[in-house]
Amino acid sequence: MKYFDQPKAVKVYKWRYYVVVVLLSLCFLGLIGRMFQLTIFDRAFLQKQGNARSIRVVKTPAYRGMITDRNGKPLAISTPVNSIWLNPQEFENTPENMLVLHNLLGLTVKHVNALLENNKKREFVYLKRRISPIIANQIKEAGLKGIYLQKEYRRYYPNAEVTSHLLGLTNIDDQGQEGIELAFNDALSGRPGEKIVLKDRMGHTVKEIDQARAQFPGHDLALSIDQKIQYLAFESLKEAVDQYKAKAGSALVLNVKTGEVLAMVNQPDFNPNSPTHSMGANYRNRAVTDIFEPGSVMKAFSLASAIESGEYEPETIVDTHPGWFTVGRNRVSELHGDYGEISVSDILKHSSNVGVAKIALSLPPENLHDFLGVMGFGESTGSGFPGERDGYLVNYSRWPDIAVSTLAFGYGVSVTPLQLASAYGILASGGIKYPISLTKVAEKPQGERVLPEEVAAKVLKMLESVISKDGTGRNARITGYHVAGKTGTARVAIPGGYDHHRHVGSMVGIAPASDPELVVVVVIFEPTVKGYYGGVVAGPAFSKIMSGALHILKIAPDDVGSLNIVS
Repeated sequence: MKYFDQPKAVKVYKWRYYVVVVLLSLCFLGLIGRMFQLTIFDRAFLQKQGNARSIRVVKTPAYRGMITDRNGKPLAISTPVNSIWLNPQEFENTPENMLVLHNLLGLTVKHVNALLENNKKREFVYLKRRISPIIANQIKEAGLKGIYLQKEYRRYYPNAEVTSHLLGLTNIDDQGQEGIELAFNDALSGRPGEKIVLKDRMGHTVKEIDQARAQFPGHDLALSIDQKIQYLAFESLKEAVDQYKAKAGSALVLNVKTGEVLAMVNQPDFNPNSPTHSMGANYRNRAVTDIFEPGSVMKAFSLASAIESGEYEPETIVDTHPGWFTVGRNRVSELHGDYGEISVSDILKHSSNVGVAKIALSLPPENLHDFLGVMGFGESTGSGFPGERDGYLVNYSRWPDIAVSTLAFGYGVSVTPLQLASAYGILASGGIKYPISLTKVAEKPQGERVLPEEVAAKVLKMLESVISKDGTGRNARITGYHVAGKTGTARVAIPGGYDHHRHVGSMVGIAPASDPELVVVVVIFEPTVKGYYGGVVAGPAFSKIMSGALHILKIAPDDVGSLNIVS
């Protein structure tokens, strides 16, 4: 009978069987329900999360426009480089990964931890910008999760120091910070683009899906600068500053007939390819940002004003005896003795303070003030260079007689080297003022007549006598060419007067004098050895720059008689 008791056990097992089946069915239904939830209700969310881990919007940097000289030679170019960036949400903060970053990028654990801590919610943080291709490849091969490469551009200046002050430089984001790079930043920069890419778990781009925004490269820019003349001016100025142990120096070459600047250099210089934060003063383009009292180079304009008035001619005799005279309680004196009765032309030739001061005092003060204003003093040249100074010219209503006297020989007025070049350009062009241009002009600009042609011609002839064997500018003579010009020497202004031990020596000249093509300005700030007069410290540099520029541009000699021609 016990045999027939077994169905009870079967019934027990059968109950367990149904329990298992029900549980498995519930699990299966749960899985189906979860799958339905994920594929239907949460599909958009999950797809978004998946894309966030695999699809990226990557910036495509725009190529910054190239800067060239007037002949198409590159002065500033952008070269492709890589930068390393980090996704804090993906990076695995392990000792092994930290060691790789330290060995390849030189980053400390403390630095990386700070980046991770301060950028927890971000997906993009730069680790290091503008790394070498070798390091970039090593980072790529390391395959660290959350570490990515990004293509960028770095500005490179082939001529480095030679064009540093003119071109300026860009920051780490390739945006202009100084000089031409800043002045024309919008045109040079272009517009970066964006593209949508699919990346694998290692951060490698698998596929480019779409272009979100097209990139547009920056526009190229052709400057008025001639690279050869720029280099010549740089070397000549550097030699002069070193020779006389001067504080600084500036030099300019201007095309008389177009207003284009063919060269613009300064000392001390800097290397824009390796800029440092400790060289702030060296970044200044002194040719346009520094003003100074020019001294005797202003006498050409004082005498031009007198000739334009109709009261004087180059042959008019002025009595400068005994080499000094008093103006109120002040004395105006010659630097080199008594010239006696001399012509207006000889006043300029010998740089007579007494002669030019007496002429200025004999005329209404507004004559000289208005004339200097017309020549561009006291206002910007309009070059467009960032930070260009206007100079300083006080209204004549505030001039006492001594101010008129000293203004006549270059004190009481402050100018930039570029203003001097522009003003002498007016004398050289026959009285026509052309707009100053730092970019290459396609055709000759329309100038403005600001001075009668006959007045300009007379002053130009007088300036030619200054460069004669017995003139103050004899060190600026150039074999084969007639040169017109003027030297200047001035003390440096300090609170309450002038420092008798600090000077500025300058030389401004025009050649060929018979048909002017170029104006060259050389200014040496505070020479400390071997002299300080403009003819001494600036004259030789002027001669080298002007002579070299004339030959580079193949401008024919106009003084063949001075050439030693061997048949």
